[in-house]
Amino acid sequence: MNSCVFFDSNSNPFLKILSLSSLYLQISFLFLFQIHSCFSSSPKSLIFPLKTQILRSPNKLQFQHNVSLIVSLTVGTPPQNVSMVLDTGSELSWLHCNQTTRNSLPDPTIFYPNQSTSYKPIPCFSPTCTNKTQDFPIPASCDSDNLCHATLSYADSSSSDGNLASDIFHLGSSDNISGLVFGCMVSIFSSNTDEDSKTTGLMGMNRGSLSFVSQMGFPKFSYCISGSDFSGLLLLGDSNVTWLAPLNYTPLIQISQPLPYFDRVAYTVQLEGIKVSGKLLRIPKWVLVPDHTGAGQTMVDSGTQFTFLLGPVYNALRAEFLNQTTGVLRVLDDPNFVFQGAMDLCYRVPAGETSVPNLPSVSLVFAGAEMVVSGDRVLYRVPGEIRGSDWVWCMSFGNSDMLGVEAYVIGHHHQQNVWMEFDLERSRIGLAQVRCDLARQRFGVGL
Repeated sequence: MNSCVFFDSNSNPFLKILSLSSLYLQISFLFLFQIHSCFSSSPKSLIFPLKTQILRSPNKLQFQHNVSLIVSLTVGTPPQNVSMVLDTGSELSWLHCNQTTRNSLPDPTIFYPNQSTSYKPIPCFSPTCTNKTQDFPIPASCDSDNLCHATLSYADSSSSDGNLASDIFHLGSSDNISGLVFGCMVSIFSSNTDEDSKTTGLMGMNRGSLSFVSQMGFPKFSYCISGSDFSGLLLLGDSNVTWLAPLNYTPLIQISQPLPYFDRVAYTVQLEGIKVSGKLLRIPKWVLVPDHTGAGQTMVDSGTQFTFLLGPVYNALRAEFLNQTTGVLRVLDDPNFVFQGAMDLCYRVPAGETSVPNLPSVSLVFAGAEMVVSGDRVLYRVPGEIRGSDWVWCMSFGNSDMLGVEAYVIGHHHQQNVWMEFDLERSRIGLAQVRCDLARQRFGVGL
């Protein structure tokens, strides 16, 4: 059983108990946010617990082992259980839809629009379709039934397409969000067609007008992921707590004009440098700034597991990390092995060792804030990869160039034990080092 908390900083939390199931598209550990009966008409904030579960998740980059953040809730009239990846790097929320009549037991990975009396498809001539889809990577179009059609594609060649629609999203037994716009996707393609039917959906949380958080109207949201047991919490609204360490804020970067490689509605920050054990790498400033095409922006993305850096910066980090681990770690001598197609600095560690000692820390320096990656988070043990009696561990930073991605992406693996606040009202992101397992306890959120 899981709990959801209404939090008021001036009173004790009140818990409401609920449980749901979820699954997704690629092998992963999933963080489940259980949301079923925990919404009031005017809460100061909503808090949801996180837990892990071995399931399958979507992938936006070419990942084979991915950790995803999952939200479970109900949609439609009568309500149907659905599960959605929480993704700060996407705008349109979508569900895997089946337009046929449901004749068997409900499938929690499928939404049946024909079974919902509150489901409404959006015409292609409506203001929603013509005015609010301008930041979609692929422009919305008009299908043969004059309905608003959307196509989404990702770097691993997976894609989904379907129609925009609206329906009631239930956040409680008596509370709901009427008319929330989402994509009802009927065609989903991936590199593994056997897994297509297991796709559920995605909850877009970026700054676009059709993102879930924009439609909900919350001025800010936060999450905190534990580095020990991968539990944690998600908070919609303001925390207003005195025990939380002061946040260091970095402003969000905005470019109003459309550029081919710049995502205008992403959470873009300015990366100013990288330190390895306090040593600032010699990186030209121009490499860290978006160029005239928009290439080179730095995005904070909860839908991506690891952090990816453009080639020149990755190479500088790789060289210094390799230099500082000489004599401490044994390098994997296999030029043909590249983890997830982008991580080519790997090591051999004796099997049975659950941690690697004496690792240099890596600090991502932003304007006004710094994210320190230390301990085991600097490396990642590759599941199932063994050389003799050794496990294979790889540096958990990848080369964006090897994936064909023209950006820096800060994944949630490096956001563990960091309080991440997305302040939409003031256009900034706040960071603070914190024990997320203890933060969950302080908020009164149980698993």
